[in-house]
Parts: sequence; structure tokens; C-alpha cells
Amino acid sequence: MRKLVHRPRRLRRSPALRNLVRETALNAHDFVLPLFVSEKVTSRKAIASMPGVFQLAPSEIADEAERARDAGLQAILLFGIPTTKDEEASAAYAENAVVQQAVRAVKSRCPDLVVITDVCLCEYMSHGHCGVTRLDGEHFHVLNDETVELLAGTAVSHARAGADIVAPSDMMDGRVAAIREALDAAGFTDIAIMSYAAKFASAFYGPFREAAESPPQFGDRRSYQMDPANADEALREAALDVDEGADILLVKPALPYLDILWRVRERFGKPTAVYHVSGEYAMLKAGAANGCFEERAAVFEVMTSLKRAGADLIITYWAKELAEWIRE
Repeated sequence: MRKLVHRPRRLRRSPALRNLVRETALNAHDFVLPLFVSEKVTSRKAIASMPGVFQLAPSEIADEAERARDAGLQAILLFGIPTTKDEEASAAYAENAVVQQAVRAVKSRCPDLVVITDVCLCEYMSHGHCGVTRLDGEHFHVLNDETVELLAGTAVSHARAGADIVAPSDMMDGRVAAIREALDAAGFTDIAIMSYAAKFASAFYGPFREAAESPPQFGDRRSYQMDPANADEALREAALDVDEGADILLVKPALPYLDILWRVRERFGKPTAVYHVSGEYAMLKAGAANGCFEERAAVFEVMTSLKRAGADLIITYWAKELAEWIRE
């Protein structure tokens, strides 16, 4: 006669127990909402490749930030689109430039909302690259040190306007140290740096470049963004940013680089962020619109995977909706 062996029921068979012991749970504070503010528009302008995302007029940014806060979010990330661009990116660091205006407006309305500012030059350069360039015939070079000097000045101008965190996304060498030194020298010792520590040269940035009006006018960004094939290099880049004073390490994009996200979080143990980028957003929107899957369920699954892989912060265009869904 066969002996019966007692086996406990699997957790998934009991909804109450399954929820009770869930290992990864999302909450509104996990998410950061990216917002585009443009001097070129007087009212919100839809971004065709990113359904539900808009360029906002400077007069609208405080209202949008207030809605984000009221939904339960605690942070936004600001990108600026200036009226004019040049080869010195002067609209990036001018005291009354578009992002600086936006920061002051948001802080005046929502002083408790954490304002993160993108510190890069691509939106402000007439050629669309993330740094000062030099053309040699058919080839171009990004001048690292000259670019870093402009980035440091931009970060200080953002801090002076009221930003809580500056986020250099350019991938220039030494920029975290230069920004930290400049912030400290200007008296902004408490302003944190969220470094794009591992930003890959990805095919998934296309819709963002439409939103930020920043496609390169020649060449590409592979000479200063990371090769998608290189994982160990990503860890070396992150280690350099840690040594230079980064407070938060960011991996970008998200889903194709879950292994990098996990390794960065495990190796350094610092607050770690991930950017679920425009192309990833557009893919899910298109799949849902075509009936391939239910949008809300797919978004929750993706965001859970990012948090499970080690993300303390998730930058996503669904941030406000996620906060509302979680509250429901």
C-alpha cells in the first residue's frame, strides 16, 4: 500500500495567502514622472509617437506637477525644449531658461515635490549631440572636457532655481566629479546627483527625440553612449560614478538591461534607478491598442519586474496612472 505524503498547498492557490506573502509590491513612491516643458508651445502639444504624453507650456507645468503630487507621486523629472538652440547650448544654463523657469514654478506651487532636472545639452545644441563637437571632414568628435564645464554650469543653475536632484545623462567622462565640485563650491552641498551611470546606445530612444526635439543632425551617439553588448563595462562606469560622488545610479533603458540593473544594485548597494524609456512605452501602447494584451496588466508586470530586479526608483511615463491604479 502506497504511503500518503502530506504536501502543503502551493501559495498561488490561495488568493489571500498569495497577496500576504508577495515578495515584490509596487507603491506610488517607486515612480518618477518625466515631463517635457517647451518654450515653443502655448498649450499642451501631443507627441504623436507617445500616446498620452505631451509637451507642456511653461504656464502649464505647475498644474501638471500638482496633479502628479495629488496622484501620490513624490518626484518628477524635467526636460526642457528652448525656443532657440546654438553650438554652445546657452539655453541650458541661462538663469531664466526654460527648465529654470519650470523648476521655480513647480517649487512655488508644490514645495514638497522632489524636482529632478535632466542635465544634458542635446536639447539645447543646434546639432543635437550631448556635447560640444568638432568636425574633422566627414568625422566629428565630442569634446569631453569642454562639455563637462558646460554641464557643471547647467547643474548649478538648476540648483539655484530650486532643483532637489540633478541628473547628468550625457555620459561624458568625469562629469559627476565636476558637477559635485561645482555644486559644493556654489553652496549647494545638499543637492543630490542621480547619475546615468549605464546609458546604452539604444534603438528605443526614438520617440523621446521627437518629444525633446533632439535628434542628432549628423552621426550618432555611440561614441559616448555604451555598447549594448558590454555588461562589465557598465559596472566599471558605475564604479567611476560612485567614486566621483553619485548619490543615485541609473540604468537606461530598462527591459533589455535587467541584468545590468540587478548587477549594479547588488555590486554597489546604492539607491538605484531605472528609466523605462520612450520606445518601451510606445511598444506597450501599440501592443495594447492592437489587442495583443491588456495595458494595465502588462504595465504592472513590467514595473514589477523592474522593482524585482533591484530598482528603487522607476522613471516611467505611466507614473501618474500607476499611482492611481495602485490607490484603486
